[in-house]
Amino acid sequence: MIILITGTDTGVGKTITTAALAVRGGAVAVVKPAQTGVLADEPGDLADIERLTGLTELHEGIRLRDPLAPTTAARREGVPLPSVAEHAKFIDDLAGSYDTVLVEGAGGLLVGLDAEGNDIADLAACLTTPFAFVVVARSGLGTLNHTGLTVEALRARGLPIEGLVIGAWPAEPDLAEQCNLEDLPAVTGVPVIGRIPAGAGQLDREAFTSAAPSWFV
Repeated sequence: MIILITGTDTGVGKTITTAALAVRGGAVAVVKPAQTGVLADEPGDLADIERLTGLTELHEGIRLRDPLAPTTAARREGVPLPSVAEHAKFIDDLAGSYDTVLVEGAGGLLVGLDAEGNDIADLAACLTTPFAFVVVARSGLGTLNHTGLTVEALRARGLPIEGLVIGAWPAEPDLAEQCNLEDLPAVTGVPVIGRIPAGAGQLDREAFTSAAPSWFV
């Protein structure tokens, strides 16, 4: 099974959600097709996943220095991007050896990953292994619209959705956050399958791996 983790925006908690999904059980590999905003010797998102989970089967497709969409960062850097078909073949091949392959996208669903502007939805359409999307959303005001638009875009492409995850759930949610938890499934028709506590990325490995399964329903 392949699970593609996308977000309603950048900075919504995709990496910590990916790490939390990775410790639910079975043999797991993680793929980050494009990492932007880091230099060659700097830790990226996969380093955070390794720190939190201890996983070592971690694969980064391409690394780009500017903190921009991969297509923009690659253009500025003058480097070619792998095609989404190439990413999909690598992920399909990896899925033959693991129970689950987690694929963390860059930014939101429609952010370009290759020179043709194809995105993670296009990548998914190239896969031959069964897959589903997990959509990571914010908890506060604005999330109903952003999440609804992302789900609508996935449905328009005929792509399956496993569920929604709130990427940073506060210890003391305000009125909007409490209402959003109830309203997100009603607005989107997709269940909320997880809530990642705010600050979860600061936990040590033992605490993270012990607690993470309880964040999902």
